[in-house]
Amino acid sequence: MSEEELSDWRGIEGLPESESSTMFATSNATFTIPDTTLHPITKSIAIFVLFIAAFGFLNGLDYASPDSGLVQPDEFVYQLSQTAPLNSAMFDGMVYDHTGEPIEGAEIILEWEETPGWFNSSVTFTDSNGSFSYEYVKPGLARIDISVERGNYTDTLVERLLLSPPALIEPYGFTSLDFNVPSPEEFANEPCPFEQETCTKRLIDRNIEQKENPRMDPSAAGIYIMIGYGFMGVSVIAIGFVVWSLRTGSVAVLRMSTIFAFFGMGHYYAACILGLTAFLLTFAIPKRNKILNTGPFDANTQTPL
Repeated sequence: MSEEELSDWRGIEGLPESESSTMFATSNATFTIPDTTLHPITKSIAIFVLFIAAFGFLNGLDYASPDSGLVQPDEFVYQLSQTAPLNSAMFDGMVYDHTGEPIEGAEIILEWEETPGWFNSSVTFTDSNGSFSYEYVKPGLARIDISVERGNYTDTLVERLLLSPPALIEPYGFTSLDFNVPSPEEFANEPCPFEQETCTKRLIDRNIEQKENPRMDPSAAGIYIMIGYGFMGVSVIAIGFVVWSLRTGSVAVLRMSTIFAFFGMGHYYAACILGLTAFLLTFAIPKRNKILNTGPFDANTQTPL
């Protein structure tokens, strides 16, 4: 090859190459991303959860008000005692006279229902400090008779009690109460038992007036109030998760709110079913995607043609 021909070949080799454009002229590919806007079903479920959480808050408010409301502390403790183990209650107390002085040697008779229709009882006496105690008795309703010898008279005070069942992981429930025996004058003003004209055994029976609200350990009522505040707190958290899900469009957050709403409804089975229903409904929400591009597009600029 001559020098002239070699020079022409090198000139052709150094020419710039033309850029090619890749095009999918017949492509109908679709690009989608998850749609973060809420489905109408999701909004309906969110309103339903807000409704459940609101009632859960009212349920907690009922618990936190022991002197009023649908459920009283004694009713709550009594329901727990029905499923408590036998002989799992411990009971102790102090006996004072009308002046506040401890009474020594007072006879204490405790009677409780061992099994339906069959009652058990135990007798003990107060010590020099006016204290007494019982161990391993059945939780639930009980009756206490406190008898004090005063000269020629035997004065007996009768009260209705509610012995606490075990709480949480405790193996035993503890009840501690103080009793004030009325003065001899108050016993003298009471009618004699069995319509007798005179009697040496005088009685003041508070069992009937305490039928609706028996005496119970104050700490048990405190636990009841704490449970109420717990229900209110869980309900507020559920409402917060609902608001979060509405702002972010997250079904997972909404599902979490249904779990909190479930536990905020307390021990009512119908209320718990509402929370469970809302939880299951979150799995029925259809997933939606947002379409970005359709049809032919330029592979270089990623724009439709």
